[in-house]
Amino acid sequence: MSLAEFKPSGEADTINLKYTDSGKIQAVLKSPRMLDYATVEYPFTEFPKGIDLTLFDKNGRKTFVKSNFAVSYKGTDIIDLRGKVTISNENGEMLETEQLYYDQKDEWFYTEKRFKFTSPKGVSFGEGIDFSKDFKKVNSQKISGEVNQTE
Repeated sequence: MSLAEFKPSGEADTINLKYTDSGKIQAVLKSPRMLDYATVEYPFTEFPKGIDLTLFDKNGRKTFVKSNFAVSYKGTDIIDLRGKVTISNENGEMLETEQLYYDQKDEWFYTEKRFKFTSPKGVSFGEGIDFSKDFKKVNSQKISGEVNQTE
């Protein structure tokens, strides 16, 4: 396949997609631009101008994800988020990094890149982390920072 043949099979501007399951909203995806490559050997959807994604848990609590660029791979349900990636929740926790992957099936985020994690307890920095979408389970690798323990 030459580069000239590698064109999107669908394009959309200013999208606002709502994903539901059994009548409940699971996620809301907003993006200024979407390119769908559904007809290539390994289908994917590209968001060249970034995304603003809100994920909902079963109790309606929200997790917010933003990035400057994203690719969703259809065969693996992995989303590759790049460029000023931030993920935050309603509890005041926020992770910032340059690249982050999201496994939609397992609802799990991970990166090997440097990150900054801010919470009401303090700020930490590290390289390599994986965590559940609600920040309840976190596995971090090389980490440093200050955390206030007031409990």
